[in-house]
Amino acid sequence: MLLSIRDLSVNYGRISALRGVNIDINKGEIVTIIGSNGAGKSTTLMSVSGLVQKADGIVTFKEKDITNMPADKIAKLGIAHVPEGRRVFPSFTVYENLLAGARGNPSLKKTDIDRLIEEQFVLFPRLKERIKQAAGSLSGGEQQMLAIARGLMMDPELIMLDEPSLGLAPIIIEEIFKLILRIKEQGKTVLLIEQNASLALSIADRGYVLEVGEVTLTGTGKELLGNEDVKKAYLGA
Repeated sequence: MLLSIRDLSVNYGRISALRGVNIDINKGEIVTIIGSNGAGKSTTLMSVSGLVQKADGIVTFKEKDITNMPADKIAKLGIAHVPEGRRVFPSFTVYENLLAGARGNPSLKKTDIDRLIEEQFVLFPRLKERIKQAAGSLSGGEQQMLAIARGLMMDPELIMLDEPSLGLAPIIIEEIFKLILRIKEQGKTVLLIEQNASLALSIADRGYVLEVGEVTLTGTGKELLGNEDVKKAYLGA
């Protein structure tokens, strides 16, 4: 088990955001969490990466308890978090954004960083064409690619993607999802949050349905795609 979330609860003041959430992720999987806005999907990722305080529960990564570990130490263990909204450094060039990503893993040597940059340019050739361009001048799709590439520059074992298709044109969304599959082929594990439930489940090994802070369904991507309740609630069927 690469990542294990057990009985996780998170409160925002008097509001219960997560209640007794259990999620397991094996090495090399794409696991998706689907659910409506406000279900607690982003809170789950922020809990893993140490950005919110837990009320209860245990989070382990490679059998190491990271429940109350600071966010920077969690990142150094090999967890990259690409938050919703891209959040690239707009005044930095593409190249400078990638270098900034590598700072999340202080064990990387210059040769490692050079290799990782080349890997990103193979995965995202459009970024290579814009290497000296300010990130703020890129299109939305290019900024999303850069945000993912910056996360991969840490050389993480687990990369968590929060709504990578948000605000993008359908043709770009398709491209982003193909890239997620290629990231898996490179040996990475992916935890994906996505409003486009149909696309997410179509590439996921397994999925979890989160409703008002609780996991209500789990199964393979194929099983959840065929589930009548999931179809009615999330797939427009």
